[in-house]
Amino acid sequence: MTTTINGTGIAQRIRSQVAEEVATAARSGRIPGLATILVGDDPASAVYVAAKRRAIKEAGMRDFHRFLPQHATQDDVAAVIDELAADPQVSGILLQLPLPRQLDADALIDRIPVTKDVDGLTTASAGLLARGERGLRPCTPSGVIELLDAEEVPLKGARVAVVGWGELVGKPLTHLLLRRGATVTVAHEFTTDLAAVTRPADIVVVATGVRGLIGPEHVRPGAVVIDVGIHRTPSGLSGDVRSAELDGIAGRITPVPGGVGPMTIAMLMVNTLRAAQWGAEREAVVV
Repeated sequence: MTTTINGTGIAQRIRSQVAEEVATAARSGRIPGLATILVGDDPASAVYVAAKRRAIKEAGMRDFHRFLPQHATQDDVAAVIDELAADPQVSGILLQLPLPRQLDADALIDRIPVTKDVDGLTTASAGLLARGERGLRPCTPSGVIELLDAEEVPLKGARVAVVGWGELVGKPLTHLLLRRGATVTVAHEFTTDLAAVTRPADIVVVATGVRGLIGPEHVRPGAVVIDVGIHRTPSGLSGDVRSAELDGIAGRITPVPGGVGPMTIAMLMVNTLRAAQWGAEREAVVV
């Protein structure tokens, strides 16, 4: 029988822990703060930012939000990032993607100081991850690791297939898994026999943006399946995995919604808290 992994419940436990730590920090006058930057009028982006802001406020953190119009220039956005980077009350900065087409997202992301990069997407953060040094990790891959840990899925020595090699999930997740001692194989758009990569795996993580890509032919009995994809359809939300077809085959599987999604916001809160704590450590050294 396949067990559904309760990402919502695991995320709520993490959020409660963060709120407790924030309350402790607040008693000493140090309240973490997250700055979200939304550029343009993309409806999905507005929903995502609203959810992040709501979670931050529920945890007792400061909410610093900046909205720029659709026609904002590179200099307009850069100026906002620089302002927030210089603000000591801002622990973390999140630039919501995607950006309007006239903007260079990579250049703007790299303008965020690595110490405030709560999305873990700057070139500097990627370098720290690759070297195994302390830094802020991308939220969704970190959420996947937390899910597996919460389910007590062994990673050391496990065979893991990561399907998708994107900058947001696949690549950073591969580094995180390798650091935990997993044997990782990455499949991507040029992989000629996907089932040959995924079927031997103990854990299959799918983050391709291709709805229903993974089915019974790709998963060995008892494997753990983590579905990072999310797609809006007339009948509701679905993922990159044909989860109904894996019932009775996969040992454990994340649902869509209610799996990885809630973990992403929970890990954003963790990153904001860590950024504030590490910032306090640096200040103490300077003093």
